[in-house]
Amino acid sequence: MSDTYRIGEFAELVGVPVRALHHYDRIGLLKPQRSASGTRLYHLKDLERLEQIAALKFLGIPLQEIKLLLKHGPLALIDSLHVQLQALAEKRRLIDRAIVAIEAAERVIRAGQTTDASILRKIIEVIDMQPQENFMRKYYTEQAWTERAQLMEHTPAETRERNRQAWQQLFTEIEAAIDLDPASEAAQALTKRWLLLAETAHGGNEGIRAGGMEAWKDRLNWPPAQQEWLLASFGLDPQDRTRSMHRMQAVTRFIENAIGHKVQSSLRGLYGLDQPYSDHI
Repeated sequence: MSDTYRIGEFAELVGVPVRALHHYDRIGLLKPQRSASGTRLYHLKDLERLEQIAALKFLGIPLQEIKLLLKHGPLALIDSLHVQLQALAEKRRLIDRAIVAIEAAERVIRAGQTTDASILRKIIEVIDMQPQENFMRKYYTEQAWTERAQLMEHTPAETRERNRQAWQQLFTEIEAAIDLDPASEAAQALTKRWLLLAETAHGGNEGIRAGGMEAWKDRLNWPPAQQEWLLASFGLDPQDRTRSMHRMQAVTRFIENAIGHKVQSSLRGLYGLDQPYSDHI
């Protein structure tokens, strides 16, 4: 076997398209030796590096990140592999949940019974969750993302359904009270219920809370599918997107104004600014 290969020969040897080798060369991921005439020349050591690239690419690691990992050595590679392992384990949990839900529906149907709507809803929920989960990941640290996945896994479907109904009920009540003074007792009570309900999404975990807040602040930049999921979770019509988004924004402003008043009042009280002006002279 020769130790030196031109690009076409190397591509055939390793089963990789020539254009892929061109791309790897262009981004500095796999740089071949150059002859005096500029011809790309590959060696067996390049085959070993290409095998590493292929393995990391299979795990879903982007090419630019692979380049950095191979440059910085084993420790960086171990850290990245650990992250990918967590991601794959999370995908496996989602797939396992989908399999359990589908098997349950299959048993009901084979028994000739009427398919339970909750079973079908569970299947849809798990399947819809996967693209949403992938999108939401960027808002969380790795630790918070893992802990969030564990929290969701251990939250019963009945609890999630109860929370969903509670959100929709609260949303309806806030819309009916949308013109209330943010300082009013009723507005503050509704806002407190909103915040308490939000606590159920992170279970008191500060890392999950921080990621959730980042995601919420960026909701207007979410892909359409995720925005539609959000609208539906509040009982709004995703098909009437413009009106539903307007309604959600109005409720959001109501909550923000009520929180803003509470914070301002707390600060004034903390610094004694709620006393008559003459008391400060």
